[in-house]
Amino acid sequence: MAVDTSMPILVVDDYKTMIRIIRNLLKQLGFSDVDDASDGTEALSKMRSRRYGLVISDWNMEPMTGYELLRHVRADGGLGRTPFIMVTAESKTENVIAAKKAGVNNYIVKPFNAQTLKGKIDAVFSA
Repeated sequence: MAVDTSMPILVVDDYKTMIRIIRNLLKQLGFSDVDDASDGTEALSKMRSRRYGLVISDWNMEPMTGYELLRHVRADGGLGRTPFIMVTAESKTENVIAAKKAGVNNYIVKPFNAQTLKGKIDAVFSA
């Protein structure tokens, strides 16, 4: 199944440079409707006012981490089915397991390129 490149995507990261990098990678892949949030609290607020086709969130943020955001999203009836990809600099097995248990659709370890991102997005939408 082809991924709908017109769907809105929310990128959540407290590091502006990382948001810019992910936004540019998404642009290379044909996605143009990309919003961003600097932490989980802001992301939840945006998700409640707009329906996103995909959330790409960093794990380590303050005050609400990407993991906490994922748990809030999965517990919310209206948002619970939103595809969610977690991004992290750490490839700790326990983090991957915790994210999987919390309902993450896929997991990317930094650094990554457009091809890796495309593969992860394709995997989420072909599952």
